[in-house]
Amino acid sequence: QVQLVESGGGLVQAGGSLRLSCVTSGRTFSRYSMGWFRQAPGKEREIIAAISGSGGSTYYADSVKGRFTISRDNVKNTVYLQMNGLKPEDTAVYYCAAARSNVFIVRIGEYDYWGQGTQVTVSS
Repeated sequence: QVQLVESGGGLVQAGGSLRLSCVTSGRTFSRYSMGWFRQAPGKEREIIAAISGSGGSTYYADSVKGRFTISRDNVKNTVYLQMNGLKPEDTAVYYCAAARSNVFIVRIGEYDYWGQGTQVTVSS
């Protein structure tokens, strides 16, 4: 069983930055593809970024490409999401998730473990 705990959410003005962290339990973190998702009120959960087990490959949704950066530290069992140039439409609950795969995964149904989520609110 893998447990994930997100942190770093909060309230920020448009144009600002936040850095989300997701710490995972377990001793095989590098064997998991990690993803960041978000869910806004009334909308489906969507993937915004993913990273392979080694950290060598990444994926970004078009809506965040060029503004968000996903990274991981396999010594600290942590995945990060640096969010710059935040917009009001980025307001959502952000979740990290882990998939038992070395390559990055973009389909939500293939993720095995989820964190509890952290709220990000961007004011205009």
